[in-house]
Amino acid sequence: MAEKSTIARPYAQAIFSLAAEQKRLSEWSDMLTLTAVVIADEHLAALIGNPRIDRLKLGTLLIDICGDKLDKTGQDMVRVLVDNDRLEVLSEIAAQFEGFRAEAEKLVKAKVVSAFPVSDDQKASIIAALKQRLGRDVSLDCEIDEALLGGAIIRAGDMVIDGSVTGHLDRFTHALSQ
Repeated sequence: MAEKSTIARPYAQAIFSLAAEQKRLSEWSDMLTLTAVVIADEHLAALIGNPRIDRLKLGTLLIDICGDKLDKTGQDMVRVLVDNDRLEVLSEIAAQFEGFRAEAEKLVKAKVVSAFPVSDDQKASIIAALKQRLGRDVSLDCEIDEALLGGAIIRAGDMVIDGSVTGHLDRFTHALSQ
């Protein structure tokens, strides 16, 4: 079977084109995220791969669970994915859509994992530095991982800056073992 990313790409591109044309990127982002979360539920996931479950009923169930959070076009998307037996790639479709959206909006989502909480001043400094380096607006999420001991790891797209104490110790250990 082809990789999920290969299968998901044409769906993500089509949905992105439609959303961009309608100027509804945010709404589509919300709908895709919601449906991806719903199908990730272990009970629903068990139904998706079950050949005994009628596709029409599966689509209706998913649409009912999402309720009014899916508009008519979002419901049609669910039906197409169910009909083509592609629900299992919905999370990849959502991820690729977010990539297309970030590219169109010139936005980079960055994540800071630090040993201690990051202050507002530190967040502002990180955002400014990344914006200058990447030439894009930056959205920053912060997470705490006490296992880092100190410092932080910053991920923005393909770029990773490891300034953690744990990272320094690992590099030091590797250098000594050479």
